[in-house]
Amino acid sequence: MTGERMLDGQARPSDRAIDAILGRRVGLWSDLRKYLADSYDHSPEMSFDGTKYGWAIRYRRSGRTLVTLYPERGSFTVLVVLGKNDVERAQQTVGDLSKRVRDVLVNAEPRRDGRWLWIRPVTKGDVRSVGILLGAKHRPNARV
Repeated sequence: MTGERMLDGQARPSDRAIDAILGRRVGLWSDLRKYLADSYDHSPEMSFDGTKYGWAIRYRRSGRTLVTLYPERGSFTVLVVLGKNDVERAQQTVGDLSKRVRDVLVNAEPRRDGRWLWIRPVTKGDVRSVGILLGAKHRPNARV
């Protein structure tokens, strides 16, 4: 069963507990976390987002959130909030996105201030596509 989030607000999960609940998706989770650590100077912050969303890891810098990761049983969800200008830049990369991520971008409900993309990565291509979307929101660090 996938989609069951970590909803006990009294028990902050350890990295080991998160890895255990992710099951076979732990490799994708690790790939995305490594990409974020290597490409952005945003700090991961664990927070409890209430009984609807559960525990999350938010990557933030200067009070602004780049991305939020929600571990789930057998999976995880990535929340990327794109502002209006970010959506325009992301739409220019649509040909580089995996089908799953492209469908999320195209079908996300337009809001006054942009779009909220709820992505459940299943392949390495989906993880790469999340990286591309994040690049539309905030340019990754140049690594030498």
